[in-house]
Amino acid sequence: MVVGAGFIGLEVAEALRHRGLDVAIVELASQVLPVLDPEMAHHVEAALLGAGIRLHLATSVTGIRQSPGDGDGDGVDVELAEGTVLASDLVLMAVGVKPETTLAVAAGLVVNARGSVVVDERLRTSASDVFAVGDAIEVVDAVTGGRASVPLAGLANRQGRAVANELFGRGAQLSPTLGTAIVRVFGTVAATTGRSEKALRAAGIACHAVHLHPAQHAGYYPGAHPMDLKIVFGPDGRLLGAQATGSEGVDKRIDVLATALRASMSVDHLAELELAYAPPFGAAKDPVNMAGFIAQNVLTGNLTLWRAVDLDEMSFATSFLLDVRSAEEFATGHLLGAANIPHTELRGRLDEVPPGAAVRVYCASGFRSYLALRVLRQSGWDDVASLSGGLETLLAERPALALSLTLGDHRSELSGAS
Repeated sequence: MVVGAGFIGLEVAEALRHRGLDVAIVELASQVLPVLDPEMAHHVEAALLGAGIRLHLATSVTGIRQSPGDGDGDGVDVELAEGTVLASDLVLMAVGVKPETTLAVAAGLVVNARGSVVVDERLRTSASDVFAVGDAIEVVDAVTGGRASVPLAGLANRQGRAVANELFGRGAQLSPTLGTAIVRVFGTVAATTGRSEKALRAAGIACHAVHLHPAQHAGYYPGAHPMDLKIVFGPDGRLLGAQATGSEGVDKRIDVLATALRASMSVDHLAELELAYAPPFGAAKDPVNMAGFIAQNVLTGNLTLWRAVDLDEMSFATSFLLDVRSAEEFATGHLLGAANIPHTELRGRLDEVPPGAAVRVYCASGFRSYLALRVLRQSGWDDVASLSGGLETLLAERPALALSLTLGDHRSELSGAS
């Protein structure tokens, strides 16, 4: 049993599973990798479940005791908050990092509530001739300006270099941190930089988010694999964060986006980035460019998005749910109450869309629904929105829909196979 589903917990769980052990993960949050937004973490959860790892989310360990029926005394029973008791031979705690700053406290240095040493932009502590670096200190968040503990190896190394420069009179100072990180779990890669949408909203920071599902290189070149990309940006267009999952090309895009964040770039800059292109490596419109294009459309008003959360408030008395995928795709599964008009037929079938209705359009990934939105707006419908990231993102935000389960009182669900 691994307690904690952060980066270290997942890497340990994977290693143990590769050794052929039966592995379970317990996590207090309702998702693995809490640093990600839930719909992005969903892809990692799917990889873990597919590898046979059991997940116990939104619960905590309340007790660990020797198993009474274990004659050799090696087994333990792990009690979870909801009352479940799980038998285990080994329990590994990976619930986070607490700085070991006993020496700093004894020396009278200022520490924060978590025990992290407080330093200035030159990594100087409250004692002017004492410096501190690494997991022991608090850092400045580059996006929010707040203080945080970010125990990352790359950051610690750069802090060491900054202090060395300071000691030798070069006057270097460390930039605020983006918290860029990446992990691979059973072939699925997840990466993040900047702040997540949920963290920004919790901090009261206004933001927009867009989702897309491009291939890591040109689709017509053999071996193209899809990835899931999300960027978060402010009303002024400034990039605030990004997350990506997939099997190939995730590291390249998150590094580009981390660089863009460090340079305080906007989504307009993303749209204009000149990135290396050849079919084996990327697309003429790189996923980073595409994220910028979509974000530009949101800010200019050319694109209005709706999300899974809007299903709860959707009224079928005033809203028209339109599925613009092909008839064959619609037949394999669709949102209950949706009408099907393929986007290629929409101009000739506009009489099937109620005049003046609030139209909520969706497709598989969000591209065809965007085209349909433009057709409808140019044909006189004002209140039209496209599902962000299409059904691929919707099912990641609301996994139960894939099982055709009704959620709460709203009428939207997948009917038929997902």
